[in-house]
Amino acid sequence: MKVVPLTPRALVDELVARVDALPRPAWARVLLDGAPPTDPGGLADRLVEPLRAAGRPVLRVSAGDFLRPASVRLEHGHHDPDSFRDSWLDVGGLTREVLDPLDPGGSGRVLPALWNAAADRAHRADYVELGPSGVLLLDGTMLLDKWLPAELSVHLWLSPGALERQMPEQWRWTLPAYASYEPHADVTVRYDHPARPALVGTVD
Repeated sequence: MKVVPLTPRALVDELVARVDALPRPAWARVLLDGAPPTDPGGLADRLVEPLRAAGRPVLRVSAGDFLRPASVRLEHGHHDPDSFRDSWLDVGGLTREVLDPLDPGGSGRVLPALWNAAADRAHRADYVELGPSGVLLLDGTMLLDKWLPAELSVHLWLSPGALERQMPEQWRWTLPAYASYEPHADVTVRYDHPARPALVGTVD
């Protein structure tokens, strides 16, 4: 399998080109997935302005705003890796409020945040309408084994050793969940060293 080293700027350019190649005027749902050390939200943020410069309206959403209430999420305790992998994300709410409205023929009206996990209460976000040719950039972790509808999925891959070394202390209890995680991605980026990412496969 070919691995192509890139600079961080070249990675952004490559992903922007892939997103912008998706058909217009249809919406494009882009999932950016990775463990906490990879900061998929940071990469998603870096795609916003280049996509807008290419004439694509952009909406940023984070899966962290679609967690289930604490009473459900923490039913088996605060540090249960199986629950973290399988039960924390409100897949139904995320699909209903964010992804399904961007299906062909959908309304285009997206709720950008559903649940405030820190306060354990509903967000007070208003619906946002994404215009034609618009791009949804959704970041999160463990998104790519749940069959979420998307036009492009990107996984920031860490080797087991890098994941072990880089995982923040407060999230180390989740390591067994990542060990059994099998993402299905359109684009895989080796991300052991964020300053030296590498694209798995052939650059178009």
